[in-house]
Amino acid sequence: MKALKFILKGIILLIILFGLFLLYATVSNYKPPVSEVVFESTSPDTIPGETNLGFMIWNIGYCGLSADMDFFYDGGVQVRTSKENVFTNIDKNLELIKSNDSLDFILLQEVDEYSRRSYFTNQIDSLGRLLKDHQSFFGKNYDVKFVPIPPTNPLGRVKSGLNSYSAFTPSSVVRYSFPGSFDWPVSIFNLDRCFLVMRFPTTNGKELLVINTHNSAYDDGSLKKQEMEYLKTFVTEEFNKKNYIIYGFEMQYQA
Repeated sequence: MKALKFILKGIILLIILFGLFLLYATVSNYKPPVSEVVFESTSPDTIPGETNLGFMIWNIGYCGLSADMDFFYDGGVQVRTSKENVFTNIDKNLELIKSNDSLDFILLQEVDEYSRRSYFTNQIDSLGRLLKDHQSFFGKNYDVKFVPIPPTNPLGRVKSGLNSYSAFTPSSVVRYSFPGSFDWPVSIFNLDRCFLVMRFPTTNGKELLVINTHNSAYDDGSLKKQEMEYLKTFVTEEFNKKNYIIYGFEMQYQA
């Protein structure tokens, strides 16, 4: 009887602790606004109406998803690669980006600022030191104090987002939140998807919009559909104004 009471008390304690954890995660959950101004300038660069622009678009996978990684979200067994591999990937990624630093725009996704999965490396800082001739703009889309899955080896702290680099000074940079999310409590441990829009005046009186985005993954398709419909509406409105639009989808490449 005493053993049974002890087990029951242990179960009740675990339930209470789990409830407190969910409460903390809910209260501390990152809640971005629908739109957020990241940068504004009263003296932006004006881009010629007829000009060739160079772009690099790349999902760097927080420098932790190289060919050695068998990620659990993709049906594999690994949660994170080794620290040695992360640092090797960072060096290789920086080397590749450095070889393309003459491009006008570099649009990156899954850039970690402070995450356990990439051993708390500040990749934004590393990229900023490398791309000194570009202006850097960050749009946070993942900020969770502790991701508890998988239970046997939790993903832990994650802080990450989109990083847009421009050789020109934009008139504004705005982060737009995508609609839709997973149901609670999954939503409090997942990404807050967004797209980052840089605006530039042009010599013919129109605007150039450079959009960096990282759309949903691992859903049943309903979130992707909402996001694409939202983005279609946004782009169509700008297109009707005769503005130029360049849209950077995420691309993955193993360096």
